[in-house]
Amino acid sequence: MSECTVIVGRCTTTFEGARDEHQHGDVLVMVKPDNTVLVHDAAGYQPVAWLTRPESVTVTDGTVAARDGDQHLEVEVHDTHVRDRYPTSDAGIPVGECPDCGSTLVRSGGSVSCPSCESYSLPRNATVLEETCVDCGLPRIRVERGASFVVCLDRGCESLDERVRAAFDREWSCPECGGDLRVLRRGGLLLGCEEYPDCETGFAFPDGTHEGNCGCGLPLFETPTGQRCLDSTCTVE
Repeated sequence: MSECTVIVGRCTTTFEGARDEHQHGDVLVMVKPDNTVLVHDAAGYQPVAWLTRPESVTVTDGTVAARDGDQHLEVEVHDTHVRDRYPTSDAGIPVGECPDCGSTLVRSGGSVSCPSCESYSLPRNATVLEETCVDCGLPRIRVERGASFVVCLDRGCESLDERVRAAFDREWSCPECGGDLRVLRRGGLLLGCEEYPDCETGFAFPDGTHEGNCGCGLPLFETPTGQRCLDSTCTVE
């Protein structure tokens, strides 16, 4: 679990680099999980000193020192009021309840996570549904890869790849050699020629549903940005 270091106390803050500043007062110092250092005083919402994702951060009993290239931030703590480490997590849109611990699951970026348990990556353009998996209790998701598939959030519980493979494996022929196009995962889902490595033809599986065939013989897909051929460089429809 990610943690944030919090120090509240009377400090002297020195920043050298793009700007040179020297300040003293009772401040709140935070060292975030990505090593970003923020120093806040009583006025306003903006920190009085900061260094975003520096190359190095050192936290000792009396100092916080961060360096990024020729920029250096040092906070000398003279009198500590509060000092501790606290758990932190992504803040996102609530999408359900964790079946293991009861915490709220949140969607942030390309993942759904529980602050106390697991994080699950989401396929591109997936929709998280209100319904839950009858086997594990996690939310189900809707994903369009040639057709609209509803599967469990946990790929280990229900595999999107297997559903797409059952629907579209060997459905179309390679335009270069005539071999079957297989549904494969190489980072993302793709349709690749079964004759690899002799034939290196392959296409990323588009987000969208299969809507007939292109004039070149490959399938057409209705995607969030409009209709397109499996071959994104194809201009024939």
